[in-house]
Amino acid sequence: MPTLGFLKKKRTKDSQGSDSAAPTSPVADKAQHAAGSPLTPTISKGSTLFTEPESTKQQQQQQDTPTGMNAQAAGQLQGQNPTANTQNVPSIQHLINQPQYGGNSQPHDSGYSSTTDGSTGQNVPMLNLPQQKPVGNAVRETKGKYTLSDFQISRTLGTGSFGRVHLVQSKHNQRYYAVKVLKKAQVVKMKQVEHTNDERRMLQRCKHPFLITLWGTWQDSKNLYMVMDFIEGGELFSLLRKSQRFPNPVAKFYAAEVTLALDYLHSMNIIYRDLKPENLLLDRHGHLKITDFGFAKEVPDITWTLCGTPDYLAPEVVSSKGYNKSVDWWSLGILIFEMLAGFTPFWDSGSPLKIYENILKGRVKYPPYIHPDAQDLLSKLITSDLTKRLGNLHGGSKDVMTHPWFAEVTWDRLAKKDIDAPYVPPVRAGVGDASLFDKYPEETEAYGAAGDDAYGKLFPDF
Repeated sequence: MPTLGFLKKKRTKDSQGSDSAAPTSPVADKAQHAAGSPLTPTISKGSTLFTEPESTKQQQQQQDTPTGMNAQAAGQLQGQNPTANTQNVPSIQHLINQPQYGGNSQPHDSGYSSTTDGSTGQNVPMLNLPQQKPVGNAVRETKGKYTLSDFQISRTLGTGSFGRVHLVQSKHNQRYYAVKVLKKAQVVKMKQVEHTNDERRMLQRCKHPFLITLWGTWQDSKNLYMVMDFIEGGELFSLLRKSQRFPNPVAKFYAAEVTLALDYLHSMNIIYRDLKPENLLLDRHGHLKITDFGFAKEVPDITWTLCGTPDYLAPEVVSSKGYNKSVDWWSLGILIFEMLAGFTPFWDSGSPLKIYENILKGRVKYPPYIHPDAQDLLSKLITSDLTKRLGNLHGGSKDVMTHPWFAEVTWDRLAKKDIDAPYVPPVRAGVGDASLFDKYPEETEAYGAAGDDAYGKLFPDF
């Protein structure tokens, strides 16, 4: 059983934030911001959050290419057109589309397409799952791409064990970003050098609508800096605590977006290893962004590193056995359970050691209000038997995506963010609105200090 020393963090609010109205390089030419979105109230007992409007429509996101501060930065990423009208209506109308099994060929809008079976003449439903393209992303150049003088540092968005995240504004395009600042001495002291380098390396490789974007990094004699999007909607953790628990369709929406992100990461042999509501941010339209890649690692087969958050650790991690990508599917099960129940299945008020004991026992008590299909999925994710855990079987992530609980999800449309989120954060777009983030005491030590760099050689790619 692992000791507490390996844990980078506990269930505390230490996530970073990040995402701008439109993902654009911090040194790109000035562009007009999208018009501010109308304020939407947070969930309450009297909320009309789950009332479906008569009609909802979202325009296709347009793409443009940011211009970097040098030739290497140009054309590396594409971002959403900042003038595109992509405001979502708070509705789950497009998440739930019942499949049609009738013999006619009437058009429908679901996760199924009708194909005529030549032998019977009947329409056979076929799943429309997003086709995962072969991994071939060009690695973005991030090393030394920016300096402290490129940004105006504003308030703190979050703090962690060895650093903090600041809201900053680019002096070049006036857009807002999040800069994660890590103290080198603390990273070394807590033996997190490998994890920190892995975080930068994994983020540099990834480009996905539900993953945070890393724009660049640099370092000085004391600190490491990582420039990322500013995600204005705050943590899913905060929304979940205010709501106590989510209705079945809402939990399904967020779980489906996480599933697509895990499917992408696993296709690149990346294990995330720190899935929890604190690491899921909401953009201004209500879609998820997975952040904090401090434990992410490229693992083509198996690894033994003990890391994670106690409530979400898989039993093979707790028992110090080798493990693979299946630990992320276990964590997805814990996340779905927490969204539906309001608490984690193995939580114990005593100590993390009690949580570990409960995880190894593996007994889950399901509240009576959890939907039968959801409980069936959870029983196949939260299982210590790796020969039965969905996501770890021959069908991989498709076994999760084709489970009956997800039957109504239109995966292709969700991957394009062409489905309205059930909750739209009440934030003003493009003005650095950080009202949904907690306030923290600000850093007293000035950044950018010159002097001896005792640890710089340990972070050669920053």
